[in-house]
Amino acid sequence: MNKNNNKMDLLGNAPVPQALMALGIPIMIGMLINALYNLVDAYFIGGLGESQMGAISIAFPLGQVVVGLGLMFGNGAASYLSRLLGRGDREAASKVASTALYSSVCIGAVIIIGTAIFLKPILTMLGATDTIMPYALSYGRIYVISCIFNVFNVTMNNIVASEGAAKTTMCALLLGAVLNIGLDPIFIYTLDMGVDGAAIATAISQMASTLVYLIYALQKKSAFTFSIKEFCPSKQIITEILKIGIPTLTFQLLTSLSIAFINREANIYGDAVIAGMGAVTRITSMGTLVVFGFLKGFQPIAGFSYGAKKFDRLREAIKTSILWSTIFCVVVGLTIALFSTQIISQFTEGNTEMISVGQKSLMANGFSFFVFGFYTVYSSLFLALGKGTAGFVLGACRQGICFVPIILLLPSFWGINGILYAQPIADVISAIVTVFMALHLHKELATTKEH
Repeated sequence: MNKNNNKMDLLGNAPVPQALMALGIPIMIGMLINALYNLVDAYFIGGLGESQMGAISIAFPLGQVVVGLGLMFGNGAASYLSRLLGRGDREAASKVASTALYSSVCIGAVIIIGTAIFLKPILTMLGATDTIMPYALSYGRIYVISCIFNVFNVTMNNIVASEGAAKTTMCALLLGAVLNIGLDPIFIYTLDMGVDGAAIATAISQMASTLVYLIYALQKKSAFTFSIKEFCPSKQIITEILKIGIPTLTFQLLTSLSIAFINREANIYGDAVIAGMGAVTRITSMGTLVVFGFLKGFQPIAGFSYGAKKFDRLREAIKTSILWSTIFCVVVGLTIALFSTQIISQFTEGNTEMISVGQKSLMANGFSFFVFGFYTVYSSLFLALGKGTAGFVLGACRQGICFVPIILLLPSFWGINGILYAQPIADVISAIVTVFMALHLHKELATTKEH
């Protein structure tokens, strides 16, 4: 109980910079390592050839869709949980946590089985070429089934983060990532299993992360109970979860859709272009996942402060998060842009077309990454405050409302450049939209404080 009280004190009373560091840094480190193992995965598979590299790029959206279910229930519950803890209602919080966890695993299992049955037509729809398809099928069969562990992990990640237990999340992510990095070369090359080996390494690492969360729950270290008896899919609980969860799922689906659109547009240019864009996606995800990880610490502070009506604390948390995340994004963006050729060259055995495509796209993405922190703070903030509609609109901008029209129209009259620069253009437009929505939010918060 004392540990739980310490968590609540951190959320509601500790100095904001200290609370952000304590909650955001551990998750950020975990997600950085998590992104690193995605990158290492691509690095080792890149050594097998462009078709194999293209295969994991094609299959990647499948996992993102399934994980979106974990995010729908986990992130949807996390927003509500932080506000319930801010009000001191732990009994309701336990019901919400249990309902979210069991719902995500059950629905996730159904979706995974359906995906496995119709895997080949789905991969065709995602842009797999004839040369990529055999590897995509081989990798996808194992990868998709293993996603059931990831659904559980993502749901628990969000629930545990909502109560301020950032170190547990970091340990789960770290264990899975380090294990995957170590197992990749063994399964891919030493055991000569190729792309199958990469998928098996990922599956084992996900199981290890699941074990960490199970131990945490069974040892009753959480402020929540996860008993099946607490499963209570009442109208109020489901409504509160889905109010934030559906926008979150939509963001994840849009991420998968954006990757699928890129792969389909790149399809006519060959495996090297698909592989190059796939490498760019994984490289930029290093930066985006770090920001998301840090903001996993910001969200419970924002939700708790809003629920407890501590508006000055909320405002300070917003300002500090924008400053820190923007500094990080500028440093990472400059590094990616200035060393784009050297970075992309690590993912191919000298394929000049893949390097050329990847370098141009990576440089543009590096410069547009400058605004990513500002945009993500506010898209996370709306959801943390329970403002589902506004959060949905803003969150859908970057890879949906802005991106989809651009990727569908631009390549038709700008050719391959339309593919390479679609995401950076969408990033800039999304940041402009954020400015207007942020101004409206701050006026609303000022009015609420006065009353």
